[in-house]
Amino acid sequence: MNKSELAKAIAAKADLTQKQASVVLDSMIDIIQDTVASGDKLALIGFGTFETRKIAAKKARNPRTGETVAVPAKTVPAFKPGKSFKEKVNK
Repeated sequence: MNKSELAKAIAAKADLTQKQASVVLDSMIDIIQDTVASGDKLALIGFGTFETRKIAAKKARNPRTGETVAVPAKTVPAFKPGKSFKEKVNK
């Protein structure tokens, strides 16, 4: 399912027009991105939690040359599914 198909599904389920559903979906995505980018968690009970995780700096090896390369630390977005979401997937 892609974004426009999701907007259609939201429109059908919530009795909205596809344009209204698309605006809601875009707004939700923007809010999630802004919240996580600011370093806060966003928890949707039963669905999951969006958060950031820090990955420490490390040394890696270039497989082509065998040379050791320093990989800098970084922060990445992460999603942890909630209990009911996991249960629904693992039926």
